[in-house]
Amino acid sequence: MRGPHNIWRLIRTGATFERTGAMTVALEAMEVSPRLRFAARLLGRPFRFLGLKGDPGLPPVTRAITALGPAYIKFGQILSTRPDIVGAELSEQLKYLQDQLPAFPTEEARARIAAEFGQPAEDIYSEFSEPVAAASIAQVHRARLRHNGEEVAVKVLRPGIERAFRRDIDAFYYAAKWIQRLAPFSRRLRPTEVVAHFDSVVRGELDLRLECAEAAEFAENTLKDQRLKVPKPHWAFSGRSVLTIGWAEGIGLNNIAAIEAAGIDRAELGQRVLILFLRHALRDGFFHADMHQGNLKVSTDGDLIVYDFGIMGRIDEYTRRVYAEILMGFIRKDYRRVAEVHFEAGYVPPDRDIDEFARALRSVGEPIFGMEANRISMARLLSYLFEVTEKFGMETRTELILLQRTMVVVEGVARSLDPRLNMWEVAGPVVENYIRTSIGPQALIRDLWRTSRVLARYLPKLPSIAEAHLQALEQKPQQSRPPAGPGLGKIILISALTSLVTLTIAGSILHLI
Repeated sequence: MRGPHNIWRLIRTGATFERTGAMTVALEAMEVSPRLRFAARLLGRPFRFLGLKGDPGLPPVTRAITALGPAYIKFGQILSTRPDIVGAELSEQLKYLQDQLPAFPTEEARARIAAEFGQPAEDIYSEFSEPVAAASIAQVHRARLRHNGEEVAVKVLRPGIERAFRRDIDAFYYAAKWIQRLAPFSRRLRPTEVVAHFDSVVRGELDLRLECAEAAEFAENTLKDQRLKVPKPHWAFSGRSVLTIGWAEGIGLNNIAAIEAAGIDRAELGQRVLILFLRHALRDGFFHADMHQGNLKVSTDGDLIVYDFGIMGRIDEYTRRVYAEILMGFIRKDYRRVAEVHFEAGYVPPDRDIDEFARALRSVGEPIFGMEANRISMARLLSYLFEVTEKFGMETRTELILLQRTMVVVEGVARSLDPRLNMWEVAGPVVENYIRTSIGPQALIRDLWRTSRVLARYLPKLPSIAEAHLQALEQKPQQSRPPAGPGLGKIILISALTSLVTLTIAGSILHLI
């Protein structure tokens, strides 16, 4: 599938942007230099007739993206949360991609439900509405369960969506491969691995059984979070292509006028969106990774409602600690510590100069502080970071792609509610609390306790392991034996005793705490 025929798909992408007028609009919105704009237009104009026409009733960029297919729509959804990158006008136009795409017929949805569960939709739902929202992968219907009368949302995959995504992603793989060949400097960014990561995320989103499991886990983790509502899924009425989950009534976060009319504090809501995301990422290592306005609502009493769990992110505890220390270092302007953490984690090659790296980080961080939040250009900041990573040979960390992307989206959502919001000021208390509980003395004792428990499981095997090694040593010729000193059996015995002592001490201290 990843052969030269993908050239046609890539040419048609550029041609579609040129034919719909999206090329000019997009480049101007992102403040691309006139020279590059001219070059792009010059290259795209000969192929203009090959472009897709799209819906003439839509603005140019939205028209081009919807014509090109679901993978492009996903990218457009991300840009819709970044007015600081694409401008307020284009950002507002792209919000159309979040949940207002053309729907497929309700009868097709009913047929898909019947095929999934082996019974007509009418036997499961006493009420089943026309589509209330349609996105790139699925559409949602409002329904009522027949057996208990509960109001639910029913998510149904679009027909043929798997094939459509496969086509787009194949073209992305092909483009990434040639980018690496033609631009060797891009290899450190690992474009192929980035596409592979996106591919794995999409594959998970195309199986609604996985989304059902993610929704259930997220609901359990956030049960005690105040002013947050998470609809719970219904396993009995969910499958590969259909998901049934509790209905969430509220105002979409993309409807600023309605939020103001309801008397909801936009600034506080924006801060809460950012705080909850950071808390879930750091505390749980499991976070909603598609938090654009189309997946967020606010109830009339001000509670934040999160739904659509097709893309969720996970980060292990070690990475969480590294990320928290990096954030805290920037917040405290301790660029030396930020540099040390990068080196300790292996993010920067060990042969690079740590002092020089710290100075480079200062050049990225300092412009953020002491500046009005609405004057900070995320595009410029990312440009600076790119220059630093290129200079110091840092490679793209695929395990952090989803976290970093979601942080950008969440900041965009929060900024849409409060344009003067400063991400660093809001993040400070959350990160400090995580460091206090996860990196301080109490965390050290907890780590010792966990390590000791793992070692303790092997204690019953230690005598047989020691005996086997001693017998092996005795069977070797005298000249091949190691010099006099503590035998392997003694070393193993000492290790076992040390493990037991550590286990006892850590357990006692943890119990007292």
